[in-house]
Amino acid sequence: MIAIIDYDAGNIKSVMKALEFLGHDYVLTRDKDILLNASKVILPGVGSFKDAMDKLNEYDLVDTIREIVKKGTPFLGICLGLQLIFDSSEEAPGVQGLSLLPGKIVRFPKRDELKVPQIGWNSLSFPKKSRLFEGIEEDSFVYFVHSYYLKAENPDDVAAKSDYGIIFDAAVEHDNIFACQFHPEKSSDIGLRILKNFVNI
Repeated sequence: MIAIIDYDAGNIKSVMKALEFLGHDYVLTRDKDILLNASKVILPGVGSFKDAMDKLNEYDLVDTIREIVKKGTPFLGICLGLQLIFDSSEEAPGVQGLSLLPGKIVRFPKRDELKVPQIGWNSLSFPKKSRLFEGIEEDSFVYFVHSYYLKAENPDDVAAKSDYGIIFDAAVEHDNIFACQFHPEKSSDIGLRILKNFVNI
């Protein structure tokens, strides 16, 4: 059973619909026992870094998530879910992230030619072979909505990059930890293939 973490974040329903389309059973839950016994766990979300960490702490999910990762369960963060995996965000100074992987979240620079947030389709490049992007061609387009981006501390963690005025880390893969800054559930056939790759790991 695939478990989607319920912490009152936005955009969870679109992930649920994508899994239904792919024919996979799932449960939306914050129950520790269910999460720890799931075959895969997804942390989706849209919203602010601080509000999300506040909710994860309120529902006592921080240690649960760390246990899920420690036991080796495949874990996927989507959009805000990717950002929460790391140490900190410029959006919320002083707020500690989940620190599952080392790195920080920074705001896109202010430039006349860059609209922030980035909303729309952008292409991916792949610095390494990845289970998450198996069968996905270089320069495939996926859908982004974000004002902040990842600067991973370890380049080996980066599974995909994208270019929006600057080249930024768009996805990560490290052992059983996977995450996408973009929305695979809103990225047409390419995104569905990415989700299918994850649930088949």
